[in-house]
Parts: sequence; C-alpha cells; structure tokens
Amino acid sequence: MKDETLAVASQWKLVWWGFKRHRVALVCGFVTVAIYLVAVFAPFLAPGSGQRTNADYTYAPPQGLHFDTGTGLYVHPYTFKQDPETLALSFEVDEGKKVPVGFFVKGEPYELLGFIPWDRHLIGPSDGGHMYLLGTDSVGRDLLSRIIRGTTVSMSIGLVGVLLSLVLGIVLGGVSGYVGGRTDTVIQRVIEIIMSIPTIPLWMALFAAVPASWSQLERYFALTVVISLVGWTGMAREVRGKFFAVRGEEYVMAATADGAGRFRIMFRHMLPSFTSHIIANLSLSIPSVILAETALSFIGLGLQTPMISWGVLLQEAQNIRAVSTAPWMLIPGLAVVVTVLAMNFFGDGLRDAADPYKH
Repeated sequence: MKDETLAVASQWKLVWWGFKRHRVALVCGFVTVAIYLVAVFAPFLAPGSGQRTNADYTYAPPQGLHFDTGTGLYVHPYTFKQDPETLALSFEVDEGKKVPVGFFVKGEPYELLGFIPWDRHLIGPSDGGHMYLLGTDSVGRDLLSRIIRGTTVSMSIGLVGVLLSLVLGIVLGGVSGYVGGRTDTVIQRVIEIIMSIPTIPLWMALFAAVPASWSQLERYFALTVVISLVGWTGMAREVRGKFFAVRGEEYVMAATADGAGRFRIMFRHMLPSFTSHIIANLSLSIPSVILAETALSFIGLGLQTPMISWGVLLQEAQNIRAVSTAPWMLIPGLAVVVTVLAMNFFGDGLRDAADPYKH
C-alpha cells in the first residue's frame, strides 16, 4: 500500500494563487510597483530638477519627440511670434532646426537615493538645448520634471502616512477587540467622535496649528502626521472586528492557559492569522492619503513651493485663465487619477485573494 502525502499550501500561497486569477489587479499591481520605482529614482528619470526657471518659455506648449536615422531622437525648438494687435506672444515650432535628445545625458547634479552624487539623467537634450515634452508652467519650469519629482513626495506621504495609521489602528483596534468591556467602549466612542467630524475641516484645523516658520521638510512631516491622526479609525475598526472574531479560538485559549501575556497573545498568536487581510486594507488606504495630501496642498494648507508634489502642481492650475492658456497644467491630475485607480484595483484584488471564504 502506497503512502499518501497530503500537501497543504500556506496562507500566503493561497493568497498569491487567488491574486493571480484577478488579471486587472495583477496588472495594476505592476503599475503600482512601477510608480514607486519612479518615486525612488525620480532624480535620475527626470530630465531636470524641476526648479530651473526660464522666462522666455513661460507656458511653452509640449514639444513632440521625433526620430530619424541620421539625428536619432530630437525635438524642434520654438520660435516666438507676437500678435501685432494684441502684442501677445505665441510659440511656433521651428521645423528647420533640431535639438538632439539622448539617453544618460549629463545635466543638473543631484543625489541618487539621497546620498549618491550624480549628474546623469535618463533622457534629455544632448547639446544643452531646451526640451519640454509636457510643456512648462507660469515661470518656465519643465512640467515633466516636476511631475516625476512630485511622485517622490506624494507617494512617500501615502506610504508613511498609512504606516503611522497602521500602527495606531493595530494597537488601539487590537486592544479594543481583545480586551473588550469598558476599554472597548471608550476606544469606540473616541473613534466615532473622530469619524463624525468632517474630514477636510478637521485636517484644516490640525494643520493650521503648524507654525508658519517651519521649513518645508518639517511641514512635510507635519502633514503626514496630521493625515495619520485622522486616518487610523477605519483600520482600527477592521482590526477590532478581526480580534473580536478570533479571540474565542482554541489556539488563543491554549495560549492563555499556558500563561502567555495579553500583548504576546495579541501580536504573536492572533495578529498573524489575518496579516494578509491587513496588508490588503493597507493597499486600499494609501490612495486616500494621496488624495488627502493633494486636497490639502490644492487649497493651500499643505505643502508649498519650492516643495514639489502633485497637490502643489495642481494648486498652480487653479487659475482658470492659466488653464485655458495652458491646459497641460492639468496633467498632474491625470497622474493622481492613474495612481489612485491602480492602487484601488490592486487593493481590491488583494483583499479578495486574502478572503478565506473565497478559496
């Protein structure tokens, strides 16, 4: 008689198998990873720093990227034309001239990963000319460079803000769900009070307390903390429900009988049983934090120039006259939409894959 071996897949394998069946979520997962890679290597990927101004190219329209076998990649420079009646300046493409575009070109110096000094950029004009693939803003700054650079700030705020919310949500939600009783009542009432306050006014009130004399880096961390102080309530409710559901399981009762302390039972025995579900909710929370930063910066209460984020870039597009003149100023909004949609689809697929009742 042959011995039969029963193979049991781990929880993470079941989650991965379930996630692979969700094709849209899988594609959006790759898009999310690509966006974070852009955030990490933004100084190298951006043609410039996004801070250099050029008064001659105010609201310059996007340049088309061309290719021929002789020159390779190139863009046509602009010439200026003035209306004789209104004296308004306009840009015209000078098709008789070419500005060569190359890869790994030497440009403005920066520090890759924050500590490696370098001056090479993935793409840029190879002869020192001007290249504005997505146009320029009101002071002639390259919009493509600013969008790529803004990815670092917006995505890092989303990640750091959610991690802070995760710590608060797991600790307070776990204590609420496992201890129960009066402790649970107090924590739940605090959560309900926070959730009953309109989010935008609460953010405004908390961020208004930040001194105006603080540097942009200090305001960056303050914005992250403000968003986290408001965003932990939903995570706490999720964690509380999970702890409440498993606290009567046999392995929890066995750990209690063995003399294990409360925090050891909570974080060593109970929490790992639904870690995949928490990670799924975490991925769904990051888009809301990105939108929160964008909203606060858009209304002028978040980050300010010279700090670059998608919210700061959209703040510069508030002027309807500017948008009608230069509609490419709304492109940062497209970056927000793509990121939020990709992360939401990715989080939905991860959450469905982590649901044990769907395996």
